[in-house]
Amino acid sequence: MVDQDDRFLRIRAVIEKTGCPKASIYRMIKEGTFPKQERIGRRAVGWRASRIARWMEAPTAYQDF
Repeated sequence: MVDQDDRFLRIRAVIEKTGCPKASIYRMIKEGTFPKQERIGRRAVGWRASRIARWMEAPTAYQDF
């Protein structure tokens, strides 16, 4: 079940939560198999915790549209 917590996670938290290295995360974003980051400030991006949780439920089946 996906937690309805929609706070933003920064890259370090995403790496810690998923166990994926930074380069792999950005490669998967480019391939469309990992949630895209969202702009949260002029020079800051983050990922919604709910989207990361959804990816973690089925990482091989995830498709970001």
